[in-house]
Amino acid sequence: MEMLAAIDPDLLLVIGVVLLALALPSAINAYSEARAPRLSAVLVLASGVAILYAVSLQPEGYGLRDVPLSFVTVIGRILH
Repeated sequence: MEMLAAIDPDLLLVIGVVLLALALPSAINAYSEARAPRLSAVLVLASGVAILYAVSLQPEGYGLRDVPLSFVTVIGRILH
């Protein structure tokens, strides 16, 4: 559990948003082929868990204005 507490909430938020963005094309593809959207359901579930955990780690929470800043922060850390 200590390892999970060391994860940066901004990184978790970015991972959650990216997973949510990946779920949309998967859901559209499943709908167009008339099959169950299993992968998109798993992606939405994983996204929700990541976003909720990020919000719970951030004392003041996240607003919509904080999401782009989180992306910039995470990308800046990766490139630096």
